[in-house]
Amino acid sequence: MSIHQAIEAKVSQALAPTHLEVINESHMHRTPKDAETHFKLVVVSDQFQGKRLLARHRSINELLQAEFDAGLHALALHTYTPQEWQERTQAPKTPGCTGSLNG
Repeated sequence: MSIHQAIEAKVSQALAPTHLEVINESHMHRTPKDAETHFKLVVVSDQFQGKRLLARHRSINELLQAEFDAGLHALALHTYTPQEWQERTQAPKTPGCTGSLNG
């Protein structure tokens, strides 16, 4: 199973998101082609209700510890309750990396 697939499966199972985006942004960084080291994760879940941003991020980082151990280097987290997402409808755009090998 790829890191991308593992992230998707674990987050889906643990958080039952109403919206989930797992975006491989490795190509934007100094990585080899087809790397799975940098991801942007947009998660909308009722389970974030009443939790501060740090608690939301910690829960996902703990959930994905095996993926970090397997080579996941960076995870840009955008975590919302359904009400927060309804007001926003999209996560912030990712800025470019100045050290990219791929453009």
